[in-house]
Amino acid sequence: MGKAVRLYWGYIAVAALIVAWSQQWSLPIVVALSVAVSAYASFQVPVWCGAVNRDGRTYCRNNAHGILMGCRNRQHRWQKLKMIVLRSKVGDVSRAVFPTAKEKFNAVLAVGGLLSAIAAVIVPAVTGS
Repeated sequence: MGKAVRLYWGYIAVAALIVAWSQQWSLPIVVALSVAVSAYASFQVPVWCGAVNRDGRTYCRNNAHGILMGCRNRQHRWQKLKMIVLRSKVGDVSRAVFPTAKEKFNAVLAVGGLLSAIAAVIVPAVTGS
């Protein structure tokens, strides 16, 4: 049970973030939960690596942590981040960074967490509350 909680605590944070928005919890709690969800999805969620192998056509299927990080191979550790910046083909980037539905879902969580943090800061500033 402890290992499962350690690996998947971010999904608990997602549920807490949804409750925080629906119950209108205080701004610092919403921002903290939003940042936690984004950080979890980007750097800790268990996924496949997805970095391009040496043949240039297949993608690594080793276990990795986070949609932006690579596996235990040194060449793969930052390849996914570089690929987003240096690759010109969007299809190649999406197949490498998000090879399965699980990675796509976690990418949505990461972006949603960032948008939630931005909204939590901007909405009160605009509305004056």
